[in-house]
Amino acid sequence: MNNKESQPNKDAENELTAKEERYTFDESNPQDKLSEQDAAIEEELQQESDKEHAEAANDEIRATALSAESVHQSPKGGSGKIWAIVSAVLAILLIIVLIKPPFGGAGNETVATVNGVDITQDRLYDELVTAGGPATLENIITQELIAQEAKAASIEVTDADIDSEIDLIKKSFGTEEEFTATLAQYNMTLESLKKDTKINLTIRKILEPKTDVTDEEVQQYFDANKETLGTPEQIQASHILVATKEEADAILAELKQGGDFAAIAKEKSIDTGSKDKGGDLGFFGKGDMVAEFETAAFALKINEISGVVQSEHGFHIIKKIAEKAAVVPTFEEKKEEIKKQLVATEANELSEAWMTEIRAKAKITNTLTPEASADPAATEAPAAE
Repeated sequence: MNNKESQPNKDAENELTAKEERYTFDESNPQDKLSEQDAAIEEELQQESDKEHAEAANDEIRATALSAESVHQSPKGGSGKIWAIVSAVLAILLIIVLIKPPFGGAGNETVATVNGVDITQDRLYDELVTAGGPATLENIITQELIAQEAKAASIEVTDADIDSEIDLIKKSFGTEEEFTATLAQYNMTLESLKKDTKINLTIRKILEPKTDVTDEEVQQYFDANKETLGTPEQIQASHILVATKEEADAILAELKQGGDFAAIAKEKSIDTGSKDKGGDLGFFGKGDMVAEFETAAFALKINEISGVVQSEHGFHIIKKIAEKAAVVPTFEEKKEEIKKQLVATEANELSEAWMTEIRAKAKITNTLTPEASADPAATEAPAAE
């Protein structure tokens, strides 16, 4: 029902689709059967798929604020949900797909066979290193540098800190199911989100002492954004959606004769998202629904039923259930939240230069990409225990 749907990165999807088509085989043709190298190709495609989804999430980051604690209202519709997830991850370099091969035992252990030919763990490992090893190793190096800097500054991010941040992210979703589905869309799990959130919070805590947010800046922010800091006017409504006006007219006549709205919605509505709840759409604000639906719904009185309303989705009959007036908060209610967000934003702005600085002073040896190693004469970073 939402007017605005989240859109994945189309260019990334098109490129990935082209690659998949290039490696599609007709098993009825013996010449197209998988060769010994095809297992590696399939593995590479899966890694590229993961990276394309991660890059799509990264695009969302660059378009929005970088903190789940944002005092801004998140963008309406599905795109706001994606924003809520990826806002927990810094844009600079933290969304990189980690390769975690389930190795154990001898390297010559067979992990697959193709027409009787064994594929060993060593071969799989070599292909994984070739395909994604440099990027993965750089990610691990970065995480180790951050951990060492946190230890030197006596910074610790607790499970409670992470859970609090995750709770803020979840608030942007209508249900737990929506939150979980969006994680899956970007090849993320709750555990991977928590890991990224911990890194983000660690960097934020390290850099917060370097920020300088004044009381005047907090007041200015409140004055410029107080309308969006509160809760907009909302209504709760139910609807029955059908494909034709004739069906809608017949249902409206049935309702006027005393028909039960919820029962009819369960029986006849084609909106699979609401029909099992008697047509209930929950609370929503202006801009959340298509224009024709929104105009009709907000014009109703509580418990009043609309006439037939046509939209791009079909023909609706709407019943208004409840309403909530807009709430504008006071400065005292929001000042700590605003200051916390401004400090977090400033810390994020400092993060890229800080990352460059700590890498420059660190002694890094990278045998996968030797040119990426720091000058051996560079000062060593604090050693982690």
